[in-house]
Amino acid sequence: MPKEAKTKKEKKHFFKDFKAELKKVIWPTPKQLVNNTIAVITIVLITAVIVFVLDLAFEKMNTYGINKLKQMVDSTNEITNEVASESENEEIQDNTENVENTENEEMQTSENVSE
Repeated sequence: MPKEAKTKKEKKHFFKDFKAELKKVIWPTPKQLVNNTIAVITIVLITAVIVFVLDLAFEKMNTYGINKLKQMVDSTNEITNEVASESENEEIQDNTENVENTENEEMQTSENVSE
């Protein structure tokens, strides 16, 4: 039972202290409240506009940057494909010439043997 008595006293003491602290609070006047509210709303709107403008600016810069990179990569790929196709054509021509030379040599060898 003594514990229960302590908790009741502590609760009464807590609420008395709570009430005393609330009496010490300086509450704003209606005019101060309106001024502070307007100040907060104004700051929030200015911040929102700044963030919106920065978002648009970075989005445009990002889009331009990505498109520029795509163009650079595409042009590099085109050049690489042209060089690769030219080297493939040269390789095909070399292979064709080698095959023709080999066939000619075989024909000459077979003609020499038959003579």
